[in-house]
Amino acid sequence: MNAALVDPAALWPFFIAVALVELTPGPNMSYLAALAASEGRAAGLRAVAGVTVGLLVYLLASILGVTQLIAASPILYGALRWAGVLFLLYLAYEAWSASGESSPANTKPMDVRAPFWRGLLANLLNPKAAVFYVTLLPGFTSPDYGPFWRQALVLGAAHLTVSLIVHCAIVLGAAHAGALLVAAEARALVRRLLAGGIALIAIWLAWETR
Repeated sequence: MNAALVDPAALWPFFIAVALVELTPGPNMSYLAALAASEGRAAGLRAVAGVTVGLLVYLLASILGVTQLIAASPILYGALRWAGVLFLLYLAYEAWSASGESSPANTKPMDVRAPFWRGLLANLLNPKAAVFYVTLLPGFTSPDYGPFWRQALVLGAAHLTVSLIVHCAIVLGAAHAGALLVAAEARALVRRLLAGGIALIAIWLAWETR
């Protein structure tokens, strides 16, 4: 057995694969961009924390074999898939509804915990996250480098790091763009556009995970 925790030759291909996965538009990216553009950097970063915890949950579930059971069961996978689609549609509706609250008097204060929990739930209801740890992660492990759980933890930590960097960059960029739109009418338009984008992502998710 090799002394290295994982196969060194697999690290860079794994980083590239993870970066491509994270940079592909999806539920997490669309929600984080919409939230940061409309509510600001702090709310977006709280949502990033929720998404990261959700990924950690799936990583641990893959080590315990839970994600394999979900991927292998049409009923469980279908329930997770449609729950994720419906939750994204709800987020789209919420963003669209908020676009009508253009004046400060009509704007309700957001619970500071809400972005974290919504980010967590959006990620847990994303079947692509479960499939990622079932299909991609095992391909970069080798029995020559120790037990699967140890290699999965190392590679999973690398995935979480890349995910955190990409999601924080999305939040910071979207928050900066949102800050430039000081006019209430412009912010309302952006929220409607982002709501439409989340709805399209929901439709895309339903199609891609069918």
